[in-house]
Parts: sequence; structure tokens; C-alpha cells
Amino acid sequence: MILSVLALGGTILGVTTIAGLLMTYQIRQATDFAFSAKAIFAADSGLEWGLYNFYCATDPTKVPCPLPAPAFSNGATNLVQCADASGDFSDCDDLASAVALRAVGTAGEASRAFEIAL
Repeated sequence: MILSVLALGGTILGVTTIAGLLMTYQIRQATDFAFSAKAIFAADSGLEWGLYNFYCATDPTKVPCPLPAPAFSNGATNLVQCADASGDFSDCDDLASAVALRAVGTAGEASRAFEIAL
């Protein structure tokens, strides 16, 4: 009788441990979804920021030009880079020679990127 109680208790303990581990993975995945969404929106806003600054040089009605870099209240960040004709990405100091824009949004441990050819 003692042996059967120990076997049953060990089985229940093992099942509970596995269930707790699976729940931990599901909770971690749910928070990664939130960070992923923040990173996608940060990358999208970075791309829009780059496009605005690219086209505002040709349109004198857009004020301010260039637009200052966006800041996010949710902790997300973005990095906008421009590619020249050789395909090398660097900071967008000279938008006139840019042929592509790349925006990388980061939130938590998630990073998402968008790129557009001009």
C-alpha cells in the first residue's frame, strides 16, 4: 500500500512539474507577442519618419523638415538606415543619394525590420 501511494504521488508530482513548465513557456510566448507588436510598430514609424524626411526636401510646404527622430513612451526604439547606390547601409545623413531605407524596431528582446526601395 505504501509503495502504491509513493508511485501515485511521484506520478502526480511529475505531471504537475511538466504542466508548470509548459505554462511558463506559454506565458513567456505571450509576452514575446506584446514585444513583437511594439517592435513592428516602431519599425513602421521609423520607415514613415525616413520617408517623410526623404520627400520633405522636395516639398517646401512641409514643416518641420527634417522631422526630429521619434521617441516612444512604451520603451520601444527604432534605428533608421539609408542605403546608397553601392548597397551599403549607414546613417541617413545624405538622403539625396539614398536608394533604400531600412527601419529596425526593437522592444524587449524582439526586433522587427522593414525595408523599402526608393
